[in-house]
Amino acid sequence: MQKIDAHQHIWRYDAVRHDWITDEMKTLQRHRLPEGLKEHLDANGFVGCVAVQALQSEQETEFLLGLMEQYSFIKGVVGWLDIRARNFRDRLDHYAANQALKGLRHLVQDEPDDRFLLRDDVMEGIGMLRDYDLTYDILILEHQLPTVIEFADQFPAQPFVLDHIAKPRIKEGKINRWAKGIRELANHRGMYCKLSGLVTEANWDRWQADDFKPYLDVVFDAFGPERLMFGSDWPVCTLAASYGEVTEIIQDYIQPLSQDQQAAVMGGNAVEFYGL
Repeated sequence: MQKIDAHQHIWRYDAVRHDWITDEMKTLQRHRLPEGLKEHLDANGFVGCVAVQALQSEQETEFLLGLMEQYSFIKGVVGWLDIRARNFRDRLDHYAANQALKGLRHLVQDEPDDRFLLRDDVMEGIGMLRDYDLTYDILILEHQLPTVIEFADQFPAQPFVLDHIAKPRIKEGKINRWAKGIRELANHRGMYCKLSGLVTEANWDRWQADDFKPYLDVVFDAFGPERLMFGSDWPVCTLAASYGEVTEIIQDYIQPLSQDQQAAVMGGNAVEFYGL
C-alpha cells in the first residue's frame, strides 16, 4: 500500500496575508514548511502528499509549484486561479503547462453568496477545466450542499472532489440535513470526497473517535471506498489533534474493509483522481 495524503497545506506565515488564521488558532500563526510535514508523513507511513492552496492568489500557486520542484514527496498541487477572470483561459494556458498542477480550488465557504458556484462566470470557467485535464476541489459548508448538487449536475464529465466532507456540524451532533445532501451529491459519479477536516468540526478539546462514526458511515455508504480519499488537513488539524491521531481515526474505521479497499482510501484513489 502506497499511502498518499490527499490534502494538506504549506505556508510561510504572514499576519496580513493569512488573516484567516485568527487568534483562536494561534498555534497556526507560524511557518509550516515541507520539512515539518515530511516528519509526519514518514512517521505515519505516507510516501507523498498533495499540497492544497490556503490563499487565493497566483503567488500562492507559484509558491506551491516551486516547492514541488524541491521536494519529491509533494506529488501534486491544487492551486488557485481567478476562475471568474476574463483572461482565465490565458492563465490556464500558462499554468497548466506545468504538469505539477493537478487542480484548482476556491474558498467557496467564505463567499457571502451561497449560490456563488452557479454564477455564469464561475460556470464558464469550470467548463474550461476539462480541456486542461484539471480537477476541482470544492470547499463548502454544510448549508451550501444544495447549490453544489445543482452545480455538479451541470458538469457530468468534470472530476470534482468535496473537501472535508462538506464540514458537517459534528460538534453539535447534527447530521440529518447534511446526510441528505451528501447522499444526493454522491449520485454525481464524477464526485469524490476527502476524509479530511473532521476533527476541526468537532469539539477541539473533547472529541472522541466515536463522534465521527455516524458521519463516516454516511460518506462510505454514499460514495463507497472507491471514491473516498484520506486527507490530514495538516497543519489545520493540529488545532484539535495530532497528525497521527487524524490518521488513526480513518485507519481504524476502515479496518473491516478489504486490503484493496483500504489501499484505495489511503492513497490509491488520490493517485487515480489527481493523476499522480
